[in-house]
Amino acid sequence: MKRLLALGGLIWLLGGSAHAQNPLPRLLRSDAVLAPVVRAAGHYRLQVLYTQIRRDRQGQPHFRQYRYRVRPREYFYPASAIKLPTAILALEKVHQLSQQVPGLTSSSPLRIDSAAYAQTRVLRDTSSQNQRASVGQYVRKLLLVSDNDAYNRLYEFVGPAALQAGLRRHGLRRTVLRHRLSVGDQDSTARRTNPVAFFTDSSLTRPLYVQPAATFARRWQPGPRQRRTVGEAYLQNGQRLSQPMDFSTKNATTLADLQRILRAVVFPASVPRRRQFQLDSADRRLLLDYLHRLPRQSQWPRYPATQYPDNYAKFLLVGGNPGPLPEGVRIYNKIGQAYGFLIDNAYLTDPAHGVEFLLSAVLYVNHDGVLNDDQYDYDTVGLPFLRRLGEVVYQRELQRARKQ
Repeated sequence: MKRLLALGGLIWLLGGSAHAQNPLPRLLRSDAVLAPVVRAAGHYRLQVLYTQIRRDRQGQPHFRQYRYRVRPREYFYPASAIKLPTAILALEKVHQLSQQVPGLTSSSPLRIDSAAYAQTRVLRDTSSQNQRASVGQYVRKLLLVSDNDAYNRLYEFVGPAALQAGLRRHGLRRTVLRHRLSVGDQDSTARRTNPVAFFTDSSLTRPLYVQPAATFARRWQPGPRQRRTVGEAYLQNGQRLSQPMDFSTKNATTLADLQRILRAVVFPASVPRRRQFQLDSADRRLLLDYLHRLPRQSQWPRYPATQYPDNYAKFLLVGGNPGPLPEGVRIYNKIGQAYGFLIDNAYLTDPAHGVEFLLSAVLYVNHDGVLNDDQYDYDTVGLPFLRRLGEVVYQRELQRARKQ
């Protein structure tokens, strides 16, 4: 009987009966804000992944997924959206180490040294209450305001080899993590990671665990088969090169992988046991808390609301001009923005109205086709589209909830 129930849930996940209709084409084409982008979906490299969530009488979630132009072989630069799997794998590594090193947690103070060209040290972290860096503090900063340095430090802690192995272990073979962000990482520097030491106290006098510097000598995980050239030209060192920009050495993923990662955090029981993230219960709560927490709600680190409004790192439903979230709505998400690409990967929930759904989208907004010129259409096309997409799906879910 249990097997039959599980099979029924799977059928609903895959779209239910044969007559189940995908609502996305109608929603996208009938809205005045969305339609112009949809009519040129190929130009904008638009992809949308929408997963309905229905709760049964026992409160168990069941999923039905709808896609619009989801194309695993069409490359998009993941930008900061790639930070979420990095944070998860860092916490997973801490959990694994804690089995061998009693007392080691994501809150343990750490020191990062330098051992190669372009590496930098970390001794203090003034955003932390004890003035010391920790894996947990980097996760907070990464999720709250998409801090690049926090991502880079977690990349250094986990290391390229463990990142590749972790992605494969969780079935994320179409996701590639192979460089830091915003530091000009080349292949040679991306392969080398700093020495890291964890301590029992904030005075950094009693080492708990020491991880030496390392070099990744194997081949990078190939990831999805994609044509990884973008645009018509790009600027490099102030010079215009009249050819597409090559992203073959950059991070890569797919929209399906991104939503799968988020779903595995929010709904761990919905993925096969062998693919579930192995996290300490406190660290899973940390992820869930800071995926939706607003910058002004954090004390350590502290972010002024004038510089970091509630929708600072949230595009779907609330993207654009600074403003609040709708009352009662929580958005668990990770965004990305770079090279003309805008991504949001979100779980939206409004418990008072019985609404919850997963929504992930990417589009490319670069009217002149030139990369690195900072002339992108984020404010005029991209953010208005993502905001309206969130609004349209949210309104549909409100209507669906009223009928149940």
